[in-house]
Formats: sequence, C-alpha cells, structure tokens
Amino acid sequence: MKKIFLSLFFLFSLYSYSQTIKCEYDYNEKTDSTLIKKTPDYLIHENVFGTTSSFIFFSLVNSDGTPYLNLQILKKSKDFIKATCFNANSRIFVQLSNGKIVTLINSSDTNCSNLTYNSAERDNISIVNNYFLFSKDGYEDLKKYPISLIRVKFASETIDYVMHKELRSDTFKEMVYNPEDYFMNYLKCVE
Repeated sequence: MKKIFLSLFFLFSLYSYSQTIKCEYDYNEKTDSTLIKKTPDYLIHENVFGTTSSFIFFSLVNSDGTPYLNLQILKKSKDFIKATCFNANSRIFVQLSNGKIVTLINSSDTNCSNLTYNSAERDNISIVNNYFLFSKDGYEDLKKYPISLIRVKFASETIDYVMHKELRSDTFKEMVYNPEDYFMNYLKCVE
C-alpha cells in the first residue's frame, strides 16, 4: 500500500510540474493578417573541451499557424572553425523514448554559418540559424515522450547528440536545462 501511495504521489508531482511550465515569448505579434510567436532560445546541448566550446539552442516559432523549430548552433574556439551548412536535404531526426523517430524537414535553401573573430578574447566564433518544419507523423508523440537522441543531417555530415534529463551548463552557471523534455514542455506554446 505504501509503494502504491508513493508511486501515485510521484506521478501527481510529475503531472503538476509539467502543468506549471509557462509560455514565454521573445516575440509575439498579432495583426489582422499575420501571427508570429517565438519562444526564447533554450540550451539543449553543450560541449566544452579545452579552448573549444559548442552550444545548440532550440526555439519554437509559430508563423501564421505553422510551427517551426529554430535550431541555432554556436561554436567558439581559439582554433579555426570549419563552416557548418544546411541544404535542401538537411533534416533533424528526433528519437523519442518510445523508440519512434520523428523527422523535421529543412524549410529553407542552402544556409551556412557566419564566421566572426572576437579580437578581445582572440576567439573564432561561428553561428548558424536554421528553421525546420514539423511533419504530421509523430507530432503528437513529441508532446508525450522525452527525447533520447537528436541526429542532425547537415549538408556534408551527420552528427548525433544525446539528450540529457538535466543539463547544468558550464557556461551559463545559474541555469539548469531539461533537454529531454523540451517538446513536451514548450510545443504547446506555438500551437
């Protein structure tokens, strides 16, 4: 009986927590002819090794009723950073904890990273933003199941990123992120 009570308490706590996520927007504009909403950037992956660091951010956009995933990749290094490019065949494959794989489709043509140099810190910086459309197949599963892995198909390579339940950023020390639950928590914000 005690185990059943504890299990029910745990499930209720989880349900309550998921209901408390509030939608915030960097941009929310509605006119007679357009609707655009964009959620803040959310860190889903961080890799810091030596003098090189890379970050992957997600944000969600609703443009006139169509939801998009905005993928932003930021790299910083003392060494040379090769360009990161997307093309018409680029995809994001999201593997969920139930085993299902959901495919997101590139919404634009060729898009490559912008390279800059920070002379104060002597760092090379690379930033690329790209938008992906959600397919109808698996869309509902994104709201129900955690993410276990993300595979990004770039123009010239494919890279896998393992998602974590909790991400304590080395760079953004005051922040704790929950990459596994990103779609479960925030997809509702752009529907």
